[in-house]
Amino acid sequence: MARKNSIMMFMPILSKVYCSTSEVVLVVRRRPNVANGGGFAVVDCSQRDVFRVDGCGIIGRKDELILRDAEGNALLLIRRKGSMIEALSLTRQWKGVTYDFSGSQKLVFTLKEPNSCFSKNTPIRISTESKDSSSYGNFEIRGDFPSRSCSIVNSTGDLVAQIGVREEVEQVMLGRDLYHVKIMPGIDQAFVFGVIAVLDYIYDGSTKC
Repeated sequence: MARKNSIMMFMPILSKVYCSTSEVVLVVRRRPNVANGGGFAVVDCSQRDVFRVDGCGIIGRKDELILRDAEGNALLLIRRKGSMIEALSLTRQWKGVTYDFSGSQKLVFTLKEPNSCFSKNTPIRISTESKDSSSYGNFEIRGDFPSRSCSIVNSTGDLVAQIGVREEVEQVMLGRDLYHVKIMPGIDQAFVFGVIAVLDYIYDGSTKC
């Protein structure tokens, strides 16, 4: 959890730049459907861009997504690992990677998606790759993302982020196209939206071709 014994603890899975000392509520909105798999934008309460996700219709590759910051800089390249071994496995794996100044690739997180009807009740789990990852633990998706009613929790069950649709939004448009994400203090917001990008793709959202 980001807060322990009333002392703020940052969890910079990608970077401490994306951690806040207070709770943050951001809004996800589907981008204009100029092409299949367009993606979505993330804005704050003042409608300022915070992140955006490019889907496979924009970048031209299936099973691949890019998380960008407000200036359009790539923060995470997210790909689904495809292989014969995975086809026979009970899970599909998604990898979120970043690149350092020398161009070297660094694994940030791995998301495991249930891969058969026999494992459909198995929760989606995320593991992080960091020298401090032992202090973060693993994460899990609880609830129903297609209805925009779910949460990301850590290995001890503490809330990391809550995905939902406000009542006033439900009255004017589909929740799948506009919903909010509440992120706990100290949590890496870029990591959270990297995970949400994968969930959007898995459940045939705006990022998928």
